[in-house]
Amino acid sequence: MKIRNIKLKSPYILSPMAGFTDCAFRSLCSSFDCGLTVTEMVSARGLLYKGEGSKALLYHEDNESPKSVQLFSNEPEVIAEVVASGVLDDYDIIDINMGCPMPKIVKEGMGSALLLNPKLASEVITSCVENTQKPVTVKFRIGYDKNNIIAKDFAKMCEDSGASAICVHGRTKTQLYSGKADWDVIGDVANSVSIPVIGNGDIESLEQADEMMKIYGVSGVAIGRAALGKPWIFSTDKNLCVDIPTVIKTHFEILQKYYSQRLVLLHMRKHLACYIKDVKKAKQYRHKIVTSENMEEIYNLIDEVFSK
Repeated sequence: MKIRNIKLKSPYILSPMAGFTDCAFRSLCSSFDCGLTVTEMVSARGLLYKGEGSKALLYHEDNESPKSVQLFSNEPEVIAEVVASGVLDDYDIIDINMGCPMPKIVKEGMGSALLLNPKLASEVITSCVENTQKPVTVKFRIGYDKNNIIAKDFAKMCEDSGASAICVHGRTKTQLYSGKADWDVIGDVANSVSIPVIGNGDIESLEQADEMMKIYGVSGVAIGRAALGKPWIFSTDKNLCVDIPTVIKTHFEILQKYYSQRLVLLHMRKHLACYIKDVKKAKQYRHKIVTSENMEEIYNLIDEVFSK
């Protein structure tokens, strides 16, 4: 699969997830042959004003390739200034979030709110395209609610505005993450535009991803929640044997290059809950994780969990 001039390692893409797709997790996914990694969504305005939190979301490892940075904004002039500034030079692709359903984003007119304002959405995309040589992609939902399924029209607008590919989440804004993703709508989008369409929603394995590509004609599939605690989900190696404690410790070690031990411990609690969710006595171990105060204690706990 290619997005303009960028060749992906595979059609299996890591979906951006706020609070989870940190630089270490993305690096791990890339090491297991993820086709394309995408950052957590980053505020364009935050980057414009050099916010430390926003800049931290751009941390990346050398092995993360190809990689995309996801911006959110409803200000064409801000997007233009940020992409022209060089702050995103390390990234291969710029993605624009027009699908986030979270109230604090939507009430500011960003994320899924742009589904209700395609004219402004087009101006945001165009301003990005005109100020960078990189491919620009857009991620959006199939509509704001069940009475406003506008995915085909919105996809056409993205294509006409210069987007090199789109990623469609098969839920509406009001669904949040409940119910089932509507792949029929995603398939309709894939048949209505000439740029690559990436489908997203309810994918739990590469076998299922392959089936969706075959049935619905999408060029690629984005995997989100199913990858949490399983960065190796992207590997096509049928004989892959994963040493989970080593994977987890690598996750810790990468994060420690960028953050204090205290912040790493706090951040990794949610990741650890995902890594151990399928083990026996997971609830008991989760309690130990959230009360652990140092790295040695966590490492001993990891070895205990996976030695059973």
